Amino acid sequence: MINYQIRRPHSHSAALMDSNTKLILALLGLLITTATVATGYTNHTVGGDAGWFFHSKTNTSATNYTSWAANQTFSLGDYLIFRTTTNQTVIQTYNETTYRDCTTDDASDTDTFQYNGGNTDFDQSLTIEVPLTIEGANYYFSDAGDGVQCQRGMAFKILVRHGNGLPPSLNQPPPPPYVEAPSDPAQSPPVTINGESPSLNNKAAVGCTNTGVMLCLLLFGVTSSLMTMMW
Repeated sequence: MINYQIRRPHSHSAALMDSNTKLILALLGLLITTATVATGYTNHTVGGDAGWFFHSKTNTSATNYTSWAANQTFSLGDYLIFRTTTNQTVIQTYNETTYRDCTTDDASDTDTFQYNGGNTDFDQSLTIEVPLTIEGANYYFSDAGDGVQCQRGMAFKILVRHGNGLPPSLNQPPPPPYVEAPSDPAQSPPVTINGESPSLNNKAAVGCTNTGVMLCLLLFGVTSSLMTMMW
């Protein structure tokens, strides 16, 4: 009669396998958390569906922008998306006095910036993308109509949290001051201001990111190595 013996793993090998399994699970949790943080930025369309508009016939803003801002959470690395026309302006300032005065007449070039694409024609569609690069109070308004638009509701304040901090693409000084449009009529000034596209910089749009690919490759390599060690 042939006796078949089942060889059981030594307790040391079982303990090693259990330890390796726990390590793999811990690495999985860390990598998933890192991937989530790397893509945790938001594009905020100012005014929602109403956009950034002023009704000249009624002298009213398209919506209550203060109420809109109160229902949002803003963090470093997020973008404000102004869907508007050249009939309005977009002023960004960190100076509360400039904001309350509804004018940039006495504003400093270091704390107040104007975005309008350099286009001097009215009724031209415009999309302005403004990155949030400074933590704390940020103020926005339109100074068109000698400040009337601002006085009639086209102004709002936001508080920017630290959140995940600035992504590498935005870890630089604030945007430069407004520059006059080129005088050569043959040149067509841009109708969109963007330091860089938010969908490319902060990955707020849904899609595969370079960071995600690197994390996946790292996870695959670590898991393969540990599985080799286990067996």
